[in-house]
Amino acid sequence: MPSALNAAWIAIGLVWAIAALAAKPAVRVEPRETRIGHLVTFVVAFGLLFSTALRSGPLGWRLVASSPATAIAGFVLTFAGLGFAVWARFYLGGNWSSVVAIKQQHTLVHTGPYSLVRHPIYTGLLLAMLGTALATGELGCFLGVFLAFAGWQAKARLEEHFLLAQFGEAYRSYCAHVKGMIPFVL
Repeated sequence: MPSALNAAWIAIGLVWAIAALAAKPAVRVEPRETRIGHLVTFVVAFGLLFSTALRSGPLGWRLVASSPATAIAGFVLTFAGLGFAVWARFYLGGNWSSVVAIKQQHTLVHTGPYSLVRHPIYTGLLLAMLGTALATGELGCFLGVFLAFAGWQAKARLEEHFLLAQFGEAYRSYCAHVKGMIPFVL
């Protein structure tokens, strides 16, 4: 994988870790079992995307021909997705959590990137993963994107349950007007 993509992902990881220090304390958190399930899903998904050791045999088969056009498209999607995720992360502010949680003085955010999709961090990260998979071109990378999508869909369902319990009709109305992860589609 090109070093610029690796550097971008590492930078995002550092931004996420530093920004986590400003998160509000949680008052309600998802059960330990679901946290472990999410963690395992995302470790495998990102492992498939970044570890050549995991992409041996059929997982290393090239699905997309290596060309300047696919490399450029991969870079554009990766950087656009990471940019969107960072925008959403900072827009969410202290309400953010790495696990499904309701925070102290939790607010319902529905403007900025949250006016486009209800889970813009997941949308951005998926777009970035798709771009990285395209730039790499191997089956295992695309499988990692699919696995991450499934994991974030499951996590989003649990978040929706928590937010509906916290905000009731206001959240239900928001859901009626804004799609979950893919604008105008899903």
